[in-house]
Amino acid sequence: MLVQRAVLGLPNGGMGVLPNQYLAKAVEAGMIKSLGSDIPHQSIQPASLDLRLGPVAYRVRCSFLPTSQTVQRRMKGLVLDEFSLSGKGAVLAPGLPYLIPLKERLDLPADIRGRANPKSSTGRADVFTRVITDYSYRFDEITAGYKGGLYLEVVPLSFPVLVREDLSLNQLRLSVGHTELSDEEINKFHMRQPILFERGADVPPEKLDLSGGLFLGLDLKGDPTGDVGYRARSSPPLLDMTSVHTADPKDYWEPVKRENGRRIVLTPKVFYLLMSYEAVTIPPALAAEMTAYDPTSGELRTHYAGFFDPGFGYDEGDRFKGSTAALEVRAHDVPFMIEHRQPVCKLTFERMLEEPTHLYGKGIGSNYQQQTETLGKHFRLPNRVAMSTTGARGRNGPRTVGGDQLDLLDPDS
Repeated sequence: MLVQRAVLGLPNGGMGVLPNQYLAKAVEAGMIKSLGSDIPHQSIQPASLDLRLGPVAYRVRCSFLPTSQTVQRRMKGLVLDEFSLSGKGAVLAPGLPYLIPLKERLDLPADIRGRANPKSSTGRADVFTRVITDYSYRFDEITAGYKGGLYLEVVPLSFPVLVREDLSLNQLRLSVGHTELSDEEINKFHMRQPILFERGADVPPEKLDLSGGLFLGLDLKGDPTGDVGYRARSSPPLLDMTSVHTADPKDYWEPVKRENGRRIVLTPKVFYLLMSYEAVTIPPALAAEMTAYDPTSGELRTHYAGFFDPGFGYDEGDRFKGSTAALEVRAHDVPFMIEHRQPVCKLTFERMLEEPTHLYGKGIGSNYQQQTETLGKHFRLPNRVAMSTTGARGRNGPRTVGGDQLDLLDPDS
């Protein structure tokens, strides 16, 4: 394992999330392998690796953890059907669990661990995913030194979806040592280099809502017509997850309007796409993850997709200040009221081992830089008259755009 670490060239005593240049070295050294094909260069993101579906999928009776067994052994007796994802792919039905072996395999050094999360576009399509590994007692957590295959549990929740071999639904992040920033460290970093913005201005450090991470609030002011986001329609058509900007959003979503008092009441079990009030920047020295809402705060689940790579909402020339975060929201058992600027999600921050050699943004084809539209990349985006793309909800005056903008006027203080 020391030889493996030397091959990567990790700095002595260095701690943090591995950036793209080290992920590339890990691929070259065989610590990340692929079954049947090379790992595409475009799979390597600033602080994560896109994982690809293999050629076969299994319909299983139920979800499970392998605990003290391999996944292959554990799944025996649970498989109801086996089918191919090659060629045109296959349809996954809503509400049913599927298990798909991924093409990537790991052979990690003893001090490097991994964590997986759905890609943003996967979460916005309400497709629930989590990684399972051999001898594991937890989903999405890959133990340090793990050697073996990766399996993806996939459960479409709102739409029937078409998937096929090589499609990426989730991502892997590798880390070494202690990486997470404490609340005090987040506050100190924000004082040196702001990471949260409100109405285009830095949020004062004393106003950061910190408790095991940084809380963000909802934007429920919306556009002049009162639209604040979307909710999934019932009985939708098939969603092709292999295509980009082709699905008509009217077939899958209906607009959500605010009530008086800038609030909405969530219908139980229905999936909503909303937007954060604050805008966020992830500087090159940091990576972040959105975590689910604390269940002690209400019958609510927010954000099913988690990784924010270095460069999200970041502009070296300071031409814009942050990007808002799309929030995936579902009430569980009872109707649940949420209000404008109510904190509903939390960002945790990790230090990077080194700054990546490329950042999240248009330069690498990222889909959600400066976003003010919650819809994912699979949907045709509406043409709207929007405010400026500051990522802080149009703080700098109006302009006409096509694509991923909403018409949002200046928000309240």
